[in-house]
Amino acid sequence: MIARCQVDYAGRLTAHLPMATRLIMVKADGSVSIHADDRAYKPLNWMSAPCTLKISPPPPDVEAVLAADEVGLTQVWEVRNNDGDTLQISIGEVLHDSQHELGIDPGLQKDGVEAHLQALLAENPAAFGEGWTLVQREYFTPIGPVDLLFRDQSGGYVAVEVKRRGEIDGVEQLTRYLELMNADPLLAPVRGVFAAQQIKPQARTLAGTRSIDCVLVDYDALRGLDDASERLF
Repeated sequence: MIARCQVDYAGRLTAHLPMATRLIMVKADGSVSIHADDRAYKPLNWMSAPCTLKISPPPPDVEAVLAADEVGLTQVWEVRNNDGDTLQISIGEVLHDSQHELGIDPGLQKDGVEAHLQALLAENPAAFGEGWTLVQREYFTPIGPVDLLFRDQSGGYVAVEVKRRGEIDGVEQLTRYLELMNADPLLAPVRGVFAAQQIKPQARTLAGTRSIDCVLVDYDALRGLDDASERLF
């Protein structure tokens, strides 16, 4: 709904929005939010689900009637949550009112997430060096699967952990995998590679102390959308 409205919140704190034209959204889960024509995604005020919404005519008492007549109130919404907090929306002129069923949202699917990177690297072992071959994706260890297990050009095993953004936690994770894999006489020695689209300096430094190589992954090049040889710089 787009309407002229006044908003009063009472709960852990009190807040007042004077009469102005705003967007009021009521979602299927019952949550209510009030938006101005700026501030991107953040509402001016809101009540999260679970909550109840009661719509009434303007209050009948004398002072309220005078106030309602002054601003032309047509209805009052009272939104209340389980904690007793209330959001009162006093609505004047309604400029637009519509209802739409959006259905079930499939969720955000990011391009270049770790699963995509892992699949592309598994298909392109040469991204790490000539003569590399894939042994297995999601190679199991007692504490979880390492993303990729390769053999390098010398035939040695290499465990690769793939991240979109390489941070210290990822290096620590790969370190634990390597300790377990190197305890297996059928695999040892196993060296590690930390592969990511971005690697923070702290993670790169830590990896160096653990004898783990760092490789920056060019996602577009792996997908064949960018040819480095055609770049001017």
